[in-house]
Amino acid sequence: MSNAQILSAGIEKLGLDVNVMQQEKLLEYVALLHKWNKVYNLTAIRNPQEMVSHHLLDSLVILPHLWPGLWLDVGCGAGLPGLVLAIMRPDWQFVLMDSNSKKTGFVQQAIIALGLKNATVICARVESYTCDALFDGITSRAFTELGDFIKVTDHLIAPKGKWAAMKGWAEKELDNVPADYEIEQVVPLQVPGLEAARSLVVVSRKGA
Repeated sequence: MSNAQILSAGIEKLGLDVNVMQQEKLLEYVALLHKWNKVYNLTAIRNPQEMVSHHLLDSLVILPHLWPGLWLDVGCGAGLPGLVLAIMRPDWQFVLMDSNSKKTGFVQQAIIALGLKNATVICARVESYTCDALFDGITSRAFTELGDFIKVTDHLIAPKGKWAAMKGWAEKELDNVPADYEIEQVVPLQVPGLEAARSLVVVSRKGA
């Protein structure tokens, strides 16, 4: 199967509404990632077809569980899930952050190449980052353990904002969430073409 066929079949299984232009941009992103990966070692996955399942579909699967607003993707690496989400939700705003300048350099080039007006990238450590506009949602894909993820990003979340942490098997990390926070839901996810366990943990401040 071609990359386009794998993506289309995966989207159908996920029950998502993805137009032709969005599918083309997603495939263009994979092509960019594959090209840059040869030089910059952005991801351990070398096969473009595996990139579709392990990166695109793995990011798309969380989309129905997110909410509109200003989003921060912490430890975005090569732009996941932030760039995928920005392609899918052009009316939301996304800030992608990573401390690795090689990876943020690629993300910047991808934003330009894909013509994304709703995404920006910052090379910084999240602990020391400050901003004027607080975030409605903060997400990460294997950035750090759940409790630590909340602690190091708490200064960036809006009063009614929530965290959406992408995890594998999340149960073992739930006990580490600080007492001031509430686990709203743990959503089990099934990614087409991926056998590994996936889940999304949504966390808010108590009383928010």
